[in-house]
Amino acid sequence: MFHPPKNIQARPTTDFAKENLFNILENRMDWEGCQALDLFAGTGNISFELVSRGCLHVTAIEKVYNHIRFIRKVMSDLQINNLELIQKDVFHFLRKPSGPYELIFADPPYQMKGIEEIPGIIFRQGLLKKNGWMILEHSAHLKGLDDTYLVEKRKYGTVHFSFFSWPSENEATS
Repeated sequence: MFHPPKNIQARPTTDFAKENLFNILENRMDWEGCQALDLFAGTGNISFELVSRGCLHVTAIEKVYNHIRFIRKVMSDLQINNLELIQKDVFHFLRKPSGPYELIFADPPYQMKGIEEIPGIIFRQGLLKKNGWMILEHSAHLKGLDDTYLVEKRKYGTVHFSFFSWPSENEATS
């Protein structure tokens, strides 16, 4: 367990929501060999969970220096070497992305403009592998979500998760 300092302004995913999210993912993901992308990493909470589940490599994108410094400290304390931390604005990163990834998690600030466009950008850029999952964490008030590849939505208290994936070959032919 790690405790972010007071100068961290991120809103970490609640323990209740994170536990339920990973219960769902446990049935959908093969963690060994998994390449994951954590957009808007904040405290690194999700990145560290992905590493602890056995992801081969996690790329975390965060632009706020205090958050980067905290994540680096935890990485050092825990001797994590399979987490690549990139200090960059997410929308700038998405213009020249790496990947593709089996799992992409995006937890933008709930009031940020452009949240609804994130799934579309990810799919247009080919960031998600064909059998992968993209999860967007958001509030109940999100409007205009690009739901082209939306598979399902889940709600845990005030936390909402939208799950996206490419259509399966069976769905595409039926």
